[in-house]
Parts: sequence; structure tokens; C-alpha cells
Amino acid sequence: MSDHAVLLEEVTRTYGKGGTEVAALRQVSVAFPRGTFTAVMGPSGSGKSTLLQCSSGLDRPDSGAVRIAGQDVTRLREKELAVLRRDQVGVIFQAFNLVPSLTAWQNVILPSRLARRRPDPSRVRELLHRVGLEGRERHRPAQLSGGQQQRVAIARALLGRPEVLFADEPTGALDRSTGHEVLALLREAVDAFGQTVVMVTHDPQAAARADSVLFLTDGQIVDVLDRPSADQIGMRLGGRR
Repeated sequence: MSDHAVLLEEVTRTYGKGGTEVAALRQVSVAFPRGTFTAVMGPSGSGKSTLLQCSSGLDRPDSGAVRIAGQDVTRLREKELAVLRRDQVGVIFQAFNLVPSLTAWQNVILPSRLARRRPDPSRVRELLHRVGLEGRERHRPAQLSGGQQQRVAIARALLGRPEVLFADEPTGALDRSTGHEVLALLREAVDAFGQTVVMVTHDPQAAARADSVLFLTDGQIVDVLDRPSADQIGMRLGGRR
């Protein structure tokens, strides 16, 4: 078994055609080792979200290979890819992607139900408590604020303890206290359960919780810092503006 939970090899992803063509990723090669926490940073339009989408199998690159748990997802059929994502990958979306007709509790357990797995109620209760939603288990998305909906999405992604967890700005809509708790959950997923976390963020304080930080510019990885402080990250970002 590979030591890498996710491996990208010469990945290129381009959007548009002709004069509107934009290369979101340019021959990117990067490995995310098992049981590590990686933050991805860079200016708007640098390719951060595209890197996350290609790495998680949500988008297919134009060229190159993406391997999740040793499988080249660029060669899988849609049904095979869906099964791999269901069993191996968790994603915390910026857009939340909650089902409006379901309660917070029901949204959290939905992927488990679809996979025909019986969720552990105590685990669901613990996650909802730790993301600050105790007492709101029966609320539907329309009855929750944007930050509370984000917390539901985070609990849902963590429930199945996927091998790889991708998070797109997971603390962006949260207050500082809840954001710290969410980052602690992501850190615990790595340290206690050996999961792999890849997090896109603009926040140096959040990135400092990671084992390493990748910096993207114009669709390419331009720098990597290992276990940096928030000040070091801020200085590096400031130097690349």
C-alpha cells in the first residue's frame, strides 16, 4: 500500500477555450502522505479550489493522474468513482450542500444511510455537540444561519471517518470559538484516527494547525512550509502579493 493517501502527477486543468482559456492548474505534482494535515493557500484565482476538486475526484483533469488510496481516479468509470468517493473521501464544501427538507441530524447521517451503513447515534450526538449545534438537531437548513449550516456540513464529513478529508475554507463562516473547535476536530482526525486532511484556507491562524502549507500561484505550487507559525505564513503571503 502506498504511503500517500492522495498523489497528483503532472495534473493540468484548463477552463474555457480560445481567448477565454484559463489554466487553473499547470502540471502540478504533489503527494499528500497518509495521516497528515496539509493546508493549501494562495491568492484568489491561484487554483486552490481546483486542486481540491481534482484531488478529491470531484473534477477530472485534462491531463495527468490523480491517485486516491492507490487508485488512478482519472481512469475510473463514474460509478466506480462514486463508490470510491463514498467509501474513502469526505468533503466539506463552501456551499454546504445540505438537503433543505432534512433536519441537521438527518443531513449528518445521510451519506451513511445512502451507503447502507447504520450510523452510531452517540457519534452523531458528539459531533453535533462539538461543532456547537447541540439543541438544534431537529432544525432544517432554513432555520439555521450560514455558520450553523457549515457546522452541519463539517459534522457530516467527519461522521464516517473517511481516509481523506478535503475541506474548502471550513472556518470561513464561523466565529473564532467555533472555528477553533472545528480545527481541533480536523487535527484530532489526523492525530487520533490517522486520517488525511487537505484544507484550503486564507487564514494563517488556521493554516498553522497543519503539518505543512502549500502555496499556489497561477496554478502552480511555488512554495511549501513545514509546521510554520501563523506569523511565518503571514510573512510568506505578504511577500508574494
